[in-house]
Amino acid sequence: MNVQAMSLRGRSKGRQAANSSAMDAAARWGFVARGVIYLLIGLLALQIAFGGGGKQADRGGALAEIGEKPMGSFVLWALGIGLVGMSLWRLSEALFGASGPDGHKASKRLLSAARFVFYGFVAYSVLSFAAGDKGGSSGDQQSQDVTAKALELPAGQWLVGAAGIGILGAGLWIGVRAAKRSYHKHLKLGQMSHRARQFMDVTGVGGGLARGLLFAAIGWFVVKAAVDYEPDKAKGFDDTLRSFTDTPAGPWLLALVALGLVLFGLFSFGMARYRKV
Repeated sequence: MNVQAMSLRGRSKGRQAANSSAMDAAARWGFVARGVIYLLIGLLALQIAFGGGGKQADRGGALAEIGEKPMGSFVLWALGIGLVGMSLWRLSEALFGASGPDGHKASKRLLSAARFVFYGFVAYSVLSFAAGDKGGSSGDQQSQDVTAKALELPAGQWLVGAAGIGILGAGLWIGVRAAKRSYHKHLKLGQMSHRARQFMDVTGVGGGLARGLLFAAIGWFVVKAAVDYEPDKAKGFDDTLRSFTDTPAGPWLLALVALGLVLFGLFSFGMARYRKV
């Protein structure tokens, strides 16, 4: 009985922490951190589209760009801590349910758990960079190394192919949700002006479509790597973005996607202000 009471008391305290002002601030700080990274990736990709492609248009390139600026080290630590906050908020959703009428569904909580792992990894990489670990290889090389190791496993081709299909499907899901403006249910619409709603729709739809296309393309390259048994065909953010210039649209498609990533960064800033937490 005492054990059960302690368990209930622990759950109650956990829910209080999940619904606290500190968790609210952590989530919003996390959205700002995500926005900064996507904004910089988009700007770096725009430079590539217009001939200034010296830097990697990925998270590592964005962090390097920040580190070169005055107070860069402080900003890197702030971003890393913000992403830790985002990760903890997603963990609280997985444990106690998200806001909204369907926030307690098993599928929603499982999705929050996956986001907790993802943002935890991103936070770790940003904090490691801030601490001086610049990483031994680019994001593209890391993608190829992981793919090569996975292909060596039993049924490796099937595993890599399934992972690629999953990433491709996630990209399509992101794009469809953006086009349908599914994010509306998470916004404090009653507290937003007409102009604020317009801002969120322009950045949310444009940014979500670009982000979805990018993830779908990454997934497609992973599938190709599995089918051809060639890990070098797997691509990270930078190589995938550069591959858009090989299409008939040339650098203009890359510029369009890059602009979309900038919009997604701005959308993340808007989410920090208007999202229900």
